[in-house]
Amino acid sequence: MNTSIVETVNVIREVAWLPWAVQYFFLIGLSYGAFVLSLPGIVWRRSGWIGISRVALLVALICGLSAPVALLADLHQPGRSYHFYLNFTPTSWMSWGSFFIPVYVGGLMLYAWLAWRPLLAQQARQGDLSPLTARLCRLLGGSESRGALFAAAALTFVGASLVALYTGMEVMVVRAIPLWHTPLLPLLFVVTALAGGIGLTLVLRRLAGQPTADDTVRLARALALTQALALVIGAVWLLLGLTALSPIHAEALAQLAPSSAWKVAGLWAAGSTALTLWLALRRPGSGLLIGLLAVHSAWLMRWIILIGGQQVPKSGAGFYPYQLPLGFDGLLGIVGTAGLCVFLFIAITTLLPLERLTAKSA
Repeated sequence: MNTSIVETVNVIREVAWLPWAVQYFFLIGLSYGAFVLSLPGIVWRRSGWIGISRVALLVALICGLSAPVALLADLHQPGRSYHFYLNFTPTSWMSWGSFFIPVYVGGLMLYAWLAWRPLLAQQARQGDLSPLTARLCRLLGGSESRGALFAAAALTFVGASLVALYTGMEVMVVRAIPLWHTPLLPLLFVVTALAGGIGLTLVLRRLAGQPTADDTVRLARALALTQALALVIGAVWLLLGLTALSPIHAEALAQLAPSSAWKVAGLWAAGSTALTLWLALRRPGSGLLIGLLAVHSAWLMRWIILIGGQQVPKSGAGFYPYQLPLGFDGLLGIVGTAGLCVFLFIAITTLLPLERLTAKSA
């Protein structure tokens, strides 16, 4: 009797989370990071922060409205989203996230409207507006309500905290990928989200005109703190893996160590973070450059972890191959998401120009 033995060396698996997912994690992180930056000037009325916080709120709103679109696109069929509400699963972080996102985005929209009502009323009195713009400014504008603003900010902060928690935990709970299964990952997501929010605020602040040295220094100092924390988290992860104090970190490091691509990615991520830290401390006046570097680092970290993490083999030998497609599920999707952000920027700043947002008056 003849028998044959079939040995499976490796099974190629397609990535389940496409670049749409990276865009979602990136944009929602920038949104809640920038929202935190909006609190000092808008809610607490800290001297010197009013213009910064208004621009930060603009960043939070643009990214917060764009992120759910990327998330729906990642579901392939956006109609699937209602299943999260019809079939709530308490043990699933994704299921919880379907409720956290509306709380955050809804609270953010209310908070932005209450924060900008007086500015919209001022804008409505300008004589050079188009009839439609003037009508919208009169409709949305009004007097300031500190109590309602504080309540909306508190609601949005709760939603932002829940979103930050679930976006980190839904990746961390995946035991099959040691790179993800670490409590350091949610912390890294939060720190880099804050950095990205600060970075994009620096970029838009520069678009509004040459910012004051005080504004740039304030943001550079905050950015330097986030970059230092990111480097510390990375160093702790590497130390736990090298010393084998944590088996899961040691396993993750053992999986990644043979790959030259991962070594390059790690050096690139650490190097760009260190460069941003150095510039923020030594050249705080280079706001546009450090802002772009911070946004780049926030996106790069999510791409490496989410896409690269899915390429790590669960069984067998060799990494699963992935090549960014040019179509809807790849480069075109990334460009489309960026286009949506640009559209929202144009639409909002048509009602409230950047010059009015960055004005020093309360």
